Amino acid sequence: MELYNLKKNQQRVSFSQAVKLGLGDNQGLFFPTEVPKLNDVNSLLEQDFVSRSVSILDAWLGDELGSDNVETMVRNAFNFPLAVTAVNAQTYALELTHGPTLAFKDFGARFMAQCLNLLCKGEKATILTATSGDTGAAVAHAFYGLDNIEVAVLYPKGKISVLQEKLFCTLGGNIHTYAVSGSFDDCQQLVKDSFDDLELKQAISLNSANSINISRLLAQICYYFEAVAQIPSDQRDNIVISVPSGNFGDLTAGLFAKAMGLPVKRFVAATNENDTVPRYLTTGQWQPQPTIATRANAMDVSAPNNWPRIEELFKTQGWDKALVSGVKVTETEMVKGLKDLYSQDYLCEPHGAIAAYALNETLTNDETGIFLCTAHPAKFQDSVEDILAIKLTLPQPLADVADKEILSEDIAADFSQLRQKLMAI
Repeated sequence: MELYNLKKNQQRVSFSQAVKLGLGDNQGLFFPTEVPKLNDVNSLLEQDFVSRSVSILDAWLGDELGSDNVETMVRNAFNFPLAVTAVNAQTYALELTHGPTLAFKDFGARFMAQCLNLLCKGEKATILTATSGDTGAAVAHAFYGLDNIEVAVLYPKGKISVLQEKLFCTLGGNIHTYAVSGSFDDCQQLVKDSFDDLELKQAISLNSANSINISRLLAQICYYFEAVAQIPSDQRDNIVISVPSGNFGDLTAGLFAKAMGLPVKRFVAATNENDTVPRYLTTGQWQPQPTIATRANAMDVSAPNNWPRIEELFKTQGWDKALVSGVKVTETEMVKGLKDLYSQDYLCEPHGAIAAYALNETLTNDETGIFLCTAHPAKFQDSVEDILAIKLTLPQPLADVADKEILSEDIAADFSQLRQKLMAI
């Protein structure tokens, strides 16, 4: 597998190099020179999730890593369930909330950990990642206790839920967490600044586990195939998938799935009040604004890092822009969406409710809709209980950390301060 740097096309790397580098020169994202096409998608859809995922990822990585290694990594990473639940006759929820940290990020983070474990071969590495809520927990748990790998997680102080915070800020050991005075976009900028510092990068063997890392995106392709596989075959002709979108890695993976041959009619990019992409799709003007804090905090992103990959996919695949529609969902609309789902006996949370609301706004009578549920409702306990006037029971992973002490350090949104912390790990 060969990839090129979107900001410096002459920089070409293998998958192994891309995983270990994270970002290319000039903070450029890596993009594959070719997207493998699957010959018999219908037969693949009849397979179980893990077997199908082995086939999908082998198409990308088998030549470079070896098919046996790919199978081992997939089986080790995807050792928890996922589900598709019918909300009504026309709408389905893809539940990606049954992993060890109760969020969709478990798929990408655990597969990335398997990749680095294979590729680093005992060499020391430092993983640096920014999180708006769920990435931090997924990455921390995926790498927790691994020899020779240190993990540093940045998150905006006071802007993720307490239970989200406790899920990864109570581990200690090789997991180092920093509460940044600023927004998620500030955290992302600190990650970019770190990768621009070549001395730092080399000194600590720096790598990123954000969705900018290609290994995470490839892993996420697999659950889009599972979503379609679990839809009745007579409803697969006009499938629309609505993705709650923050940094846009999840939608990027869905579009890669379509490029491989997955039968999806179109996608909905559902955002909260941070609506840079919906505005861009309407006006053609890329104008990020100051980040607005919402109850769907994992989507509080004004300058999504993965959008250049989506632009490149449209260019290389020759797709019509109508394939993706952007829908902004306000806080009031999110509340309405969450209540509407609950009235249909489906318990969701703010991010999934945004995806469901945006889907309902665009779905026609001849289409079948799927919306992604990206985190367990209990991770947003206060918001869900307040909106729905119910009392949630905490699932075991959250109950286990609810009373634990948060071990994070507070830092300013200042690169020199972060650099000192990283050099000292």
